[in-house]
Amino acid sequence: MEEQRTDLTQFTERIDLLRHQIAQVIVGQDENIDLLLTAVLANGHVLLEGVPGVAKTLLARLLTKLIDAKFSRVQFTPDLMPSDVLGTNVFNMKTSDFDFHAGPVFADVVLVDEINRAPAKTQAALFEVMEERQVTIDGVTHSLGQFYTIIATQNPVEQEGTYKLPEAQTDRFMMKITMGYPSIDEEVQILQRHHANQHLTTLDNVKPVVSKAQLMELRRRLDDVFVDQALLQYMAGIVQQTRQSKAVFLGASPRASVALMQASKAYALLQGRDFVTPDDVAHVAPCVLQHRIILTAEAEMEGITPQKAVKRLIEKVEVPK
Repeated sequence: MEEQRTDLTQFTERIDLLRHQIAQVIVGQDENIDLLLTAVLANGHVLLEGVPGVAKTLLARLLTKLIDAKFSRVQFTPDLMPSDVLGTNVFNMKTSDFDFHAGPVFADVVLVDEINRAPAKTQAALFEVMEERQVTIDGVTHSLGQFYTIIATQNPVEQEGTYKLPEAQTDRFMMKITMGYPSIDEEVQILQRHHANQHLTTLDNVKPVVSKAQLMELRRRLDDVFVDQALLQYMAGIVQQTRQSKAVFLGASPRASVALMQASKAYALLQGRDFVTPDDVAHVAPCVLQHRIILTAEAEMEGITPQKAVKRLIEKVEVPK
């Protein structure tokens, strides 16, 4: 048994409080909640995918309510322009100069609802801000700080009026979390809650339980998480498999390897450990890699999904002892 090197008591208390508050509003989805917290802790952007009505937007809004940080929301539509998202310079008649009017991306946490509804030009407006956490407008760079996090949602079923996200953008999301339907017991619980409280989803009474400074401190704990050399080999082996598999047309990039390591460390912390195990890596790998690979036409015709493909590839890599 590995020995704890770091006291994680306060960390665990904060995370348990977050989990408890989320569970007050959202029924089930425990696994997805943990994965979302993993990505936020690992300083990564998240893509939430699921059919309408499975609480994607509610989960994102709830998390932002629980963090005491500046929040903004952008509803992506086909007529949205890059300036509507980033902001623009407006001429000031009084000063005879241009004033910068910041767009909704200037916040700590940004919810981008239905990201695949905006055309490529507007989606591309997020490239710089997601990777470098800064925006350059008319040659002037505006910094957004290291806390900056984007949580985006998309509907995988309805294709009319949507635009496929470019690979360069999906690669900038640390994780893609797929939200499915609740079980019958969970659905009954949802009905009971709504029957007892009609205004369950307004979130007016939700109060922050963690400050921006505290969350930044929790993120710094990632540096103390131990990763064995054999596990680094394991992670690299999984990513290499995506480039060698006959079912995969485009494999994952080195950015994916770094994301896999950071997500594994964050997930280990969420489990109350300061060391990573092979199970941590295997658990987060599908969410880190599924949106970064493109399957061959043959694999798609066989009904293989990217998530299934990643799980098969993981099984091909020898697990370190």
